Amino acid sequence: MTSYRHDRVVPYDDSRLSKTAQVASMFDDIASRYDFLNRFLSGGIDLWWRKKAIRELRGCARGHFLDVATGTGDMAVMTYRRLAPRQITGIDISEGMLELGRRKIERQQLTGHITLSPGDSGHIPFPDDSFDAATVAFGVRNFEYLDQGLAEIRRVLRPGGKLVVLEFSQPKGLTGKLYRWYMRRICPLLVSLVSRNRKAYLYLGDSIQAFPEGDRFVSVLDKVGFRETRARAMTFGICSIYIGLK
Repeated sequence: MTSYRHDRVVPYDDSRLSKTAQVASMFDDIASRYDFLNRFLSGGIDLWWRKKAIRELRGCARGHFLDVATGTGDMAVMTYRRLAPRQITGIDISEGMLELGRRKIERQQLTGHITLSPGDSGHIPFPDDSFDAATVAFGVRNFEYLDQGLAEIRRVLRPGGKLVVLEFSQPKGLTGKLYRWYMRRICPLLVSLVSRNRKAYLYLGDSIQAFPEGDRFVSVLDKVGFRETRARAMTFGICSIYIGLK
């Protein structure tokens, strides 16, 4: 199993807990403010990115979809609203995020269509060939072991099933300089106004810089056995969609 630089980026440098445990604790702590901060810090453009990613699933069989690192269920809810698969299962390591997601799903009367359960990408608790499609929105950077997490997703996909990953990337040139300045200087300042956990959003920037984006991530998908892999950059390279088939 290959080790990647982002595997070693953790929210709390002084903690002896594993990356998975630290990330779970971090998201438990910021759960109540997570959705608001996503919209606030991105100016709402993350919703557009999610819609573009979901569009990549239109040709999939609309049986059972898996949303890994589902958080509060935003991606699962949007996917159901746009594609109406028979069932969506979301998994996440943060029970605090899942609880908020369950309330959201109940308010929107989607409990018969979307289920959120505890689950770690490294050991997805479902049999082989269980899902027609899988999504991960802004979650692969939090995998403790990238190869293992992606291989697990491939394992639980049915033959022909599609994986769609939405993740931050690093723009180049002047846009990249401005983006890195925003992430390192402005973003933590804004976060400090509404959240006491400034480290969580410093971790966000650090993990983006360390993540093997673009062609390097496509190579990882190839390595674990996905085929017809590709990447598509959006919004000056700030975010990318990655596709792979089983």
